[in-house]
Amino acid sequence: MTGSDPPFLAAGIPKFDRIIADSDLDGLCAAAVLKAANPNAEVHFAHAALVRSGALDELIDRSTAMVDLPFHSQCGWYLDHHQTNRPNEQEEKQFIDDGGTCHWESTPSAARLAFDVLRPFIDLSHLEEIMPVVDALDSGQISREQFIEDGPILQLARSLSLREPEHMHNVLELFSTGHSLQQVLSNPSIQPHIERARVEREAAQKVVEEHTHIVDRLAVCRMDEKGVRSNGYLVTAWAGKNADACCIIHGYADGSIDTPERPALSASFYANSFLKNGQNRFDLSRLATAFDATGGGHANACGCRIQPPGVEANLEKWIQMWKNRDIELAIDTTR
Repeated sequence: MTGSDPPFLAAGIPKFDRIIADSDLDGLCAAAVLKAANPNAEVHFAHAALVRSGALDELIDRSTAMVDLPFHSQCGWYLDHHQTNRPNEQEEKQFIDDGGTCHWESTPSAARLAFDVLRPFIDLSHLEEIMPVVDALDSGQISREQFIEDGPILQLARSLSLREPEHMHNVLELFSTGHSLQQVLSNPSIQPHIERARVEREAAQKVVEEHTHIVDRLAVCRMDEKGVRSNGYLVTAWAGKNADACCIIHGYADGSIDTPERPALSASFYANSFLKNGQNRFDLSRLATAFDATGGGHANACGCRIQPPGVEANLEKWIQMWKNRDIELAIDTTR
């Protein structure tokens, strides 16, 4: 360590000059924490499929910090909280032996993990207000009333997308340079995107109402080929007490993981967190990994890419597994 090194390096935090983070609010806030520690670090936003496909391999080396994404053995610092992303004991030992630093914790959000790791060394007080919201959104703790109210923080979260990289980096720059949540929300360059998110939710709501059906308490929403996206909150709020979980199909048959404006077909699975004791009943990640070895996430929120022969065949198997959920999707309490 040289005289110009920041003090946290002495506490086992590695040097990094590149950050690769997920493209949702959790990933962005985690990246903001890391960039606050090293303002000169370049930031790339991605998603799990890009990492698992090898599309980002050329960007990843020992000077790379990866957060809220699948484990990659060639990065230098790995931070995450997804159960299916966690390296096993042998992988983690080899990673550390090879010079990597691993922070995996079952925190409500990856941003919370990064925040807790770096808070003793740098001033992150401007992020304290948004952290509980990030935690709640990422861990399914938003109430149905908060969701229906659709306040500006939720709209900001929905405005973040790989389709809008300039907006993503603008929000990142504001948060990483000490701007408060209210300063970000009121920024003239941010407000049009918040309004866009509000309008897009209205369009997504119509698709949910017209293209969702419930099979044995699983709400299946077909957003594929519709040009809209949504997380599970919109579908489970619509389903109410009639569904324990939902499956949302997104993307296009001719889409690709390399084209954010026209993504490949994918499926997302969410527990109905609006129900009392609605979470931690079933391990939905088993659905996400039934066909796609690169799928995964949390037991309550996860996703995968549609695999051959196609959506209908995938759905048929998932519904069959769901109907046998007490056996096939039972939470493993021994882990």
